Amino acid sequence: MSALALGFLGLVAAPGMGLAQTPERPAEQPPVPPAELRAMRAVPSVSLEEAIARALKTNPQVAQAAGTVTTSEAAERSAFGAYLPTLSANASGSLASSERVDPETGAVSSGSSDTYSAGLSAGWDVFTGGQRSATRKQTRAQSNAAEAQLTAQQSTAVFDVERSFYEVLRAAGLEDVARSRIERAKQNAEAAERRLAVGSATRSDVLRAQLDLTTARESLLTAQTQRSTASLALGRLIGEDGPVDAKPVDDSALKPLALTEEALVTEIVARAPSVLAAEANLRANEAGVGVAKSNYLPTVQLSAGYDWFNQDLAVTGGRTSWSVRLGLSYPIFDGFLREERVVRARTAASVSQTQLADTRRSVQSGVGQSLGQLRLAEERITLAEQSVQVAREDLKVQEERYRLGATTILELLTSQENVVTAETNLVSSRFDYRIARAELSALAGRSL
Repeated sequence: MSALALGFLGLVAAPGMGLAQTPERPAEQPPVPPAELRAMRAVPSVSLEEAIARALKTNPQVAQAAGTVTTSEAAERSAFGAYLPTLSANASGSLASSERVDPETGAVSSGSSDTYSAGLSAGWDVFTGGQRSATRKQTRAQSNAAEAQLTAQQSTAVFDVERSFYEVLRAAGLEDVARSRIERAKQNAEAAERRLAVGSATRSDVLRAQLDLTTARESLLTAQTQRSTASLALGRLIGEDGPVDAKPVDDSALKPLALTEEALVTEIVARAPSVLAAEANLRANEAGVGVAKSNYLPTVQLSAGYDWFNQDLAVTGGRTSWSVRLGLSYPIFDGFLREERVVRARTAASVSQTQLADTRRSVQSGVGQSLGQLRLAEERITLAEQSVQVAREDLKVQEERYRLGATTILELLTSQENVVTAETNLVSSRFDYRIARAELSALAGRSL
């Protein structure tokens, strides 16, 4: 039994509500339209482009990914700096008493004991066993991975705000459907009471019309709650302390994809930000194996220094010295630390290889699902548009028949319910299509 019939039976069976009685109609208190509520509360409204721009500035994951890019670039500069020589300068001075006691003879001697010195030293790693080149390759790959991850986080943030934006508009569309239903329900209730007054309708017609009006108001309250929830979610995503409304978007014909589905799948699987990040992580970990193996080779260092020493605080005079040193170092045994580093690096590279393969499969699966949802939404939009047209034409016929007394109010309400269902499906299908397309763009890392 339908909810409409159950509600009707409950009204009929209620005490003091028999068919021969005319209950007092409660004063109608329609809910305040959301537009008026938003005007009273001064809820800001944003366009989709503005919402995306603000979300990219306030999203924590995007900020963290941008910070990772900055630190990766600094690490890359540091890896290049390892090829350059180091240079340092030093200076010192000390003051002591002019009289000193000889600890062996006990004799007191006098003289200057002040000392001043300065020096300049330089060093350069002649050979590091390939560590510098491997480290530079590793940091370059890490920078590429960070940039790809930043693009992926930006795409995710854009998708989140687009989905929330469209949910606000979906709820707004459902509000419009509910208001139209309320207006029709009011007209039905008034018509049923007029016909009851002249004896061409029964109390059942009035009760059915009142129940339909109550159901329509409940639908409006539900849509208003959904819109309020979606507005709060949108406000959080764009950094607003409170709800944010969405400005209407162009609701024109569907825009076809620029590529075929096969070409789109191939491009996204090869160029998706998540895939690029996984590939860069693999290259970085493979380079890490080279860094670990470099510890098995000796290192050769060249150093030079120039020193100045004087007992007087003067630039002239004093003594100078210089030195040049070439040294070789090779750790014969370090307690198996080198072996551990190599094992760790190889394990990380193996895991990265598995993660790359899984990421490609995940992206391919996600693209297939998004394309399926996109096709389904397109078909549903077409069918919903046809259903709305048919349901509205049928409603016109039923309204005229009810006016002439050729049909019952139950058939009229059924026709109106069909219109509501068709309009609701059309609103939902349109935004399901937009969300599916936004999800596909997020996977591709660019607008489609």
